[in-house]
Amino acid sequence: MGQDDRPIEKSANDEPSEAGGSAFWKIAAAGASFQAGSSAVDSATIVANLVYQLTGNVFLVGVASAVLRLGWLVPQIVVGFLAGRARRRMPYYAVGAFGRAFCLACIVLLFWSASDLSPMAVAAGFLVLWTLYAFISGIVGVPYNDIVGRVIPSNARSRMLAWRFFGGGVLALGAAGLAHHLLETAEFHLAHALIFALAAALMLLSSLIFVSVREPRVAPSDPVAVPQTFGRFLRAGREVLETDTRFRLFLYSQWLGGATLMALPFYVVAARQEGLSLADAAILLGAQTAGALASNIAWGRIGDQFGKLRLLEFVGTIRLLPPLGALFLLYSGAVPADAALAAFMLVFFILGALINGTTIGNLGFLMEISPDDRRPAYSAYFNVLAAPAALLPILGAVLVDVLSLEVLFIAALAAAGGQLILFRRLRTEGAR
Repeated sequence: MGQDDRPIEKSANDEPSEAGGSAFWKIAAAGASFQAGSSAVDSATIVANLVYQLTGNVFLVGVASAVLRLGWLVPQIVVGFLAGRARRRMPYYAVGAFGRAFCLACIVLLFWSASDLSPMAVAAGFLVLWTLYAFISGIVGVPYNDIVGRVIPSNARSRMLAWRFFGGGVLALGAAGLAHHLLETAEFHLAHALIFALAAALMLLSSLIFVSVREPRVAPSDPVAVPQTFGRFLRAGREVLETDTRFRLFLYSQWLGGATLMALPFYVVAARQEGLSLADAAILLGAQTAGALASNIAWGRIGDQFGKLRLLEFVGTIRLLPPLGALFLLYSGAVPADAALAAFMLVFFILGALINGTTIGNLGFLMEISPDDRRPAYSAYFNVLAAPAALLPILGAVLVDVLSLEVLFIAALAAAGGQLILFRRLRTEGAR
């Protein structure tokens, strides 16, 4: 581990509570099943295409993407306070994990009965249930980070996450193939009902596997540095932001990362404008999944051998490529129409690689800079402070609607460059 990635503290709980292989593989398998389920309803491909088809409104495409990220982040401040005071965090995980599977099942019922509803009712019902799914999912974040941080030792976390994404990628390729077949052969609403049913089943399986992990209890003698009132908890978060320089710089980098990813749901809009079909969205999902799958082993090795910050720097460099590629495809005129699908598949392949690398790097680095006895609190502070970045896809929609896709991708490119500068400052700070 590099000097920049040293944990602030190390406790006895930094070793697995089960036989290392058991905990490692259970958590990886649960994550793989979740990854496959979330890929089946990916906000940048399947859901973006679905909302665009239902409404024809690019603003709502941005809203659907923003809601997913915002819903993941906002509940964590409350969950961080409550879970930090508890001796076991698994019950909080179970509420969020099983709850999000239930929300997807409700979306299945919506599309199954869509023939009896008006198109406006279907669109409104989907956006409401999608929002509920996003916010219930957010309950999971804090307990997941804490349990993994206590069960999996630091020098194995990137590899565990890499195996999680590798297994999830294999399953997601099958999900993408099935989604493409359904979108080509089945009626629109039935196809999406079956796609969301697959996602719900995979997320249910993920929940069952993860809750079987034996969570180490926080011993009564261990220091649990959580304020006794919610107001004090919030004030402690402000103190962390003011005094912990690495935490603060990492937070700023996430805001710029969000500005880069505000373009994510609009790559598929660009593809549709270039003449790709409804069913091609599933092919792009497959390309994105293949990129994630092909890169996982590399991300795991880089993160564990060279440090999580080095991984983030490497991925940050790759983050420049998709907006450059989209600008080239949209405005160069050098790509013939019959090659457009292959060209966008390459863009989505790179997107898949960087999305997984970003997730592995972000989770690992946040765990490293969080003190063991305050990890739930640090996760909560970080994620709620990063929440404003989740609204940026809405800003992206405004840029597309008022100006153009070109302006959106240029803005994403500039944000990616700014994030690389902050990563370099983080490295300098970690060397002190």
